[in-house]
Amino acid sequence: MKHAFVFPGQGAQFTGMGKAFYEQSPKARDLFGQANDLLGFRISDVMFEGSEADLKQTKVTQPAVFLHSVIGFLCLENARPDMTAGHSLGEFSALVANGALGFSDALKLVSIRANAMQKACEITPSTMAVVLGLDDAKVEEICATITDDTVVPANYNCPGQLVISGTKTGIARAMELLKAAGAKRVMELAVGGAFHSPLMAPAQSELQAAIESIAFNTPNCPVYQNVVAKAVTDPAEIKQNLITQLTGAVKWTQCVQAMVADGATRFTEVGPGKVLQGLIAKIDKTAATDGVSDTLELAVK
Repeated sequence: MKHAFVFPGQGAQFTGMGKAFYEQSPKARDLFGQANDLLGFRISDVMFEGSEADLKQTKVTQPAVFLHSVIGFLCLENARPDMTAGHSLGEFSALVANGALGFSDALKLVSIRANAMQKACEITPSTMAVVLGLDDAKVEEICATITDDTVVPANYNCPGQLVISGTKTGIARAMELLKAAGAKRVMELAVGGAFHSPLMAPAQSELQAAIESIAFNTPNCPVYQNVVAKAVTDPAEIKQNLITQLTGAVKWTQCVQAMVADGATRFTEVGPGKVLQGLIAKIDKTAATDGVSDTLELAVK
């Protein structure tokens, strides 16, 4: 009977995110103040009052989702995870929750990661698309047939939902082939580039230098990392997996399956939205799910 805490990634942002935490908790107000100082601009104002366009700025989006998740977690009084995991960006939140990273160090890394990824996106016109209703193996097979362009499986979100990533031309070709193969739906996503693909390689050296400059702690509980989909506690391995994650696939389905196999019966999503709760319910119908998105209360179910 283990309790897993999970953290969402980019795309979950919304205007007003984190404001309820700020109003409820002096600790939250202090953490938002620290974040504003560290980032050099008042990200709290953008999160609370900014437009959808404001929140889509690269320097804002990833830190904003991270802050909503981590401040929410740190202000809970009875949060005692037996294991943690995060979807893409959410992995940094998971590492604060299990004690591997401190708040300030993690926020610095998230900011560096966001800007490095943006620069990589500007090098090659690239995008992502979600594929619904097709076996993972078939999606992998079709991506592999496109040898003169970059197209790879990027996010294994749940059975029947896989996101592919690559060049604009490669994704367009793959979408046609996937529709012909019987996918229920194939839809290009409104993203800035090909995340979790080889096209993110230019961002890796910058992120690697930043990660290697920071001391990671031995965590209080395992983190199930995206690229390996298994429990990890060694700080050196955690660092390497974070670097590899930029170009590697997010194996979310496999992470949840591994956590369930290791005893997780309850999953609490901390951060904006309920996307992960929905995915977990599709991955394992026996798992109990709940969330912390607006109020700093962790109900025991």
